[in-house]
Amino acid sequence: MHEAPPRAWVLLPEGIRASVGRTVKTPPAAPRRSLLSYLESFAGYGRENAYTQRRGYRTVHWTYAQLADTASQFARELEVRGIGLGDRVLLWGPNSAEWVAAFWGCLLRGAAVVPMDHVATQDFARRVAQQGNTRLLVCSADRLQLDPALPALALETLAEAVSSHPGGPYAPPAIERSHLVQIVFTSGTTAEPKGVVITHGNILANLEPIEAEILKYLKYERFFHPLRFLNLLPLSHVFGQFLGIFLPPLLRATVIFQDSLNPSEVLRTIRRERATVLVAVPRVLETLRGKIERDVEAAGWRSSGCGWGLE
Repeated sequence: MHEAPPRAWVLLPEGIRASVGRTVKTPPAAPRRSLLSYLESFAGYGRENAYTQRRGYRTVHWTYAQLADTASQFARELEVRGIGLGDRVLLWGPNSAEWVAAFWGCLLRGAAVVPMDHVATQDFARRVAQQGNTRLLVCSADRLQLDPALPALALETLAEAVSSHPGGPYAPPAIERSHLVQIVFTSGTTAEPKGVVITHGNILANLEPIEAEILKYLKYERFFHPLRFLNLLPLSHVFGQFLGIFLPPLLRATVIFQDSLNPSEVLRTIRRERATVLVAVPRVLETLRGKIERDVEAAGWRSSGCGWGLE
């Protein structure tokens, strides 16, 4: 492979070539080989908070270094189980740092993730597992018995289950942009599950342009650091993954997970965690607006169509 030239050259008419030559000084960054290049930077973020989530009455924080270590440990667990390039692992549970660690661990081994919506029925999950030739189920503790013949690990205790493995960097196989990241299954009311194949290249084609724009303004982020994303979208959906897995690390941001969509609880979490960004579907935003308007009216304020005022 030829090395990139030290500067970018643009073939233009002679009259304007000189002015462009002064502004175009460096070539664009080389395309990433795979998503794993992002994971490599996590250890360097050290004790920066990556994820915040509730466990009963406790608030649990995961650092970027902890996430990277657990992902490497999970990859080693997959290796012990003989799960590798192209094998399928079904992830089925609510949003959590453990879900994300398992996701990255699968990528480190070259295994394809089969993300399942937490609210999916057991019958649908079972059909997907059978159709996808799943080798391992990683799910909520109450769903471990999906298929007695399918090995399973509980998300809630995943970190403890893989803690016997070393947590240092894991040497993955040669992963390219064409390799599978995941197979997202969808289905109609009566149809058999249909899998949509998503590769590293598919995700990078969307992520790299965003990263390039973020880098232009990253120097201003320090005034607001850390940004905090309250993510109410499921990680089983690609948009939920972008705002819960791929985009926040570009800003060394924190992602907050919450199961409840109750508007009062969402607003309490926003205030308690000082959330900067709310990631939600329009329906949730409508319920939040309704809650805020009711609270404002209960406090004696009324809307006049042009604004709010006291009665």
